[in-house]
This record gives sequence, structure tokens and C-alpha cells, in this order.
Amino acid sequence: MLNQKILDEVTSKINDLMAQSPVKDVEKNIRAILAGIFTKLDLVTRDEFEVQREILKYAREKLTALEEKMAILEGGATNTQAPEK
Repeated sequence: MLNQKILDEVTSKINDLMAQSPVKDVEKNIRAILAGIFTKLDLVTRDEFEVQREILKYAREKLTALEEKMAILEGGATNTQAPEK
């Protein structure tokens, strides 16, 4: 029991020292710099990406269907036209 109490106390002291150390300041500064860079890069979230991906998938399917329909209509139009002399 005494050993656990001492271990908890030492762990608490180390955590307090780490919170006050320059390492935390450096970490904060790096996070701020990276956040600034990421905002300039015009990145999107995963959710926004997935939404756009689904929209593009739908558009491709629609385009393929329209191309097939157009090919059928063009094929029918060339068969019904009178042959040129």
C-alpha cells in the first residue's frame, strides 16, 4: 500500500514538472504553427470529401447512362436516314 502511494506521488510530481517544462511550450508552438499551415492549405474534412465523392460517383453514373442513351439514339438515326448518293 505504501509503495503504491509513493508511486502515485512520484507520478504526480513528474506530471506537474512536465506540464511546467519548456517541452509543453514547444508542443503548443508547433501545434499553432501546424494549425496555421493547415488553414492556408485549404484542406477539407473526411466528411466533406466523402460527400463530394458520392456526388462525383452519381454524376459519372448519370453521364454513362446518357452516353449510352445517346449512342442508341444516334444509331437509330443513322439507320433511318436515306443513303446519300
